[in-house]
Amino acid sequence: MRHTLSILAGLLLGIAGNALAACPPLLDSRVKTLQGDTVDLCQYAGKPILVVNTASKCGYTPQFEALEALYQRYRAQGLLVIGFPSNDFKQELASNKEIGDFCRLTYLVKFPMAEASHVTGDDANALYRRLAAASGSVPKWNFHKYLIAPDGKTVTAFPSKVVPDDPAITGPIKGWLAPQ
Repeated sequence: MRHTLSILAGLLLGIAGNALAACPPLLDSRVKTLQGDTVDLCQYAGKPILVVNTASKCGYTPQFEALEALYQRYRAQGLLVIGFPSNDFKQELASNKEIGDFCRLTYLVKFPMAEASHVTGDDANALYRRLAAASGSVPKWNFHKYLIAPDGKTVTAFPSKVVPDDPAITGPIKGWLAPQ
């Protein structure tokens, strides 16, 4: 009996260890949103994620519409779109409340929006540092996009001018999504 319990305990510890190890290091982030919720990116392992640094007063700000449309179209199949407001390029509103109100009221944004943070330089948040290292690309302006493959390791960067519904972004996403 003691031997059986030891084996069972070992199996359970092994399963728990494997579950913890299942989160790719790139996704090992908990992101606080403008609404005060927390998004654990580990729960999106195995699914595509589109990460975008945003700004409310940028010429690319209308991309919020296409980002929201992409999110609404594919979220039930597993796509996560997540925005990271940043004033690194001096085009973001002053507070998280103002940013949240602007996104919600102007562009009807429902995809998760993280609290404002830095996405470039020494002060960049940890996720953005990992994305830059994985892709070899640092945001040079607002609405720079990172598409994370379901393996949680492969990252493709897209400059601001590439719109969210560009086939270079939507093609891989469609290929990775769960069938409906």
